[in-house]
Amino acid sequence: MRDGSCYISAFSYWEVTIKSQKGMLDVGDLRIWWEETLDALSVEPLDFRPKHVAALSGLPLIHRDPFDRGLIAQALAENLTLLSPDDQIAQYAAGRFRLIR
Repeated sequence: MRDGSCYISAFSYWEVTIKSQKGMLDVGDLRIWWEETLDALSVEPLDFRPKHVAALSGLPLIHRDPFDRGLIAQALAENLTLLSPDDQIAQYAAGRFRLIR
């Protein structure tokens, strides 16, 4: 990863898609929302890669949310800082990755 770059995970896009399909969230056209979000936040998309799966397989089952676990695995594998208000995610951070809440 390039130093100073900011990313938004494909996991976030997936979660928004599911919530939108369930009627829990209305973002309009999902493809347009994704492109506008990337542009508005000046971030790059972070795809899910095999090394993220490897990091995911080593996580304890503190948090059962698959999307949050994916974000944690990406932060670990890519040595990224994760932004999240979720208190359970903090239990994973402890010296393994940086978390901003």
